[in-house]
Amino acid sequence: MNKKKTLLICLMILLVAGAVTAFIFLTEPTASQGGATKETAMLVDVIKVQRGSFQPEIVATGNVQPSKDIMLSPQVGGKITRITGAFTPGGFVKEGEVLLQIDPADYQNILKLRKSDLRQAKADLVIEQGRQDVARQDYELVDEMVSMENKELVLREPQLNAVKARVEAAEAAVNQAELNLWRTTLRAPFDAHILGRNANLGSQVAPGNNLGRLVGMDEYWVVVTLPLSKLPYLSLPRDGQKGSEVRIIDRKAWKEGAYRTGYVFQLVGALEDQTRMARLLVSVPDPLAYQHDSLPALMINSFVETRIYADEITDVVRLSRDYLRENETVWVMEDSKLRIREVNVAFMDAQYAYLSDGLQDEDQVVTTNLSTVVDGAPLRTSESTATARDTASDEAEQMQGDIPSSDSKAQ
Repeated sequence: MNKKKTLLICLMILLVAGAVTAFIFLTEPTASQGGATKETAMLVDVIKVQRGSFQPEIVATGNVQPSKDIMLSPQVGGKITRITGAFTPGGFVKEGEVLLQIDPADYQNILKLRKSDLRQAKADLVIEQGRQDVARQDYELVDEMVSMENKELVLREPQLNAVKARVEAAEAAVNQAELNLWRTTLRAPFDAHILGRNANLGSQVAPGNNLGRLVGMDEYWVVVTLPLSKLPYLSLPRDGQKGSEVRIIDRKAWKEGAYRTGYVFQLVGALEDQTRMARLLVSVPDPLAYQHDSLPALMINSFVETRIYADEITDVVRLSRDYLRENETVWVMEDSKLRIREVNVAFMDAQYAYLSDGLQDEDQVVTTNLSTVVDGAPLRTSESTATARDTASDEAEQMQGDIPSSDSKAQ
């Protein structure tokens, strides 16, 4: 057999094999999806809601500031000769308690000089009054010969007024000298906590020098920033009543569960420059726990968390913010179907949304996050599934009880 015949036979075999293969693929039966699938309702969790009255809790941050904060400075100069032990950073002093003493020697001498000037002025007044009596007697003798214009000169009234003026000036000088002597002793202007001291024994001080920093220990303020929309729900103090109650928490410095209680004191009448939010002052009594040592103490300039109890909101549904969907909608299960309800949010705090419209009592709100959200989609709950399973089991048992047994057939 030559080569040409061999190649021809091989080519024919390949063509036949290709044709058979193509025929097999072309005539292969295709599988089609039948109607074996069954649409299943989505399994969800739901909660029932109730309308009622609730008190929102507004969470915000605040900065602790003292309500009284002064720089202690002398009104007279001199050398410090005494510093009391209470005048140290961290110390506590009562109102009127002596803090330090400036050398009073110079001021005592000045006081003696001023008192001497006063005695001299009073003596001059007595002499001038005697001269006036003599002048009045002379005037009575020559009454017809003196004009009315010269009467005051004859009676020495200008001289008497000048001496009285010197007496008043001397009295004022004595009062000023006594006041300066009293000012050499620096006292606490109120019950105070000492935060700093810039003077030592022997220091030479002048009026206006910064000797230390004192803050009041009766009350601190917590400066809280809030959105303007929250203000209408807060109460300010009026007619002897306190403002909204506030709970202050310092999570970094205090133990877990520790807090202090304050009250809304004042609304600052200016917005914060950067955030454009309103500023609120919260008053905290006894901030250093000086009278109640079981309470935690506030630290000035610390950032704290505040929980402000707002005014009560009536006839609303309180719903977790997690269940408030996009565009202020809520998913509701109604007749085993999904319904998308539009709601009106009256107020919102850190945890809850308070809805005035859109939900009614006993509405079942869907709490499960769904990947496919279509209004009218079938829903089911684990409770309804268990109920359906129990019903099917009861029906099966009843049907089994209705089938006659083989023994009864034999009879």
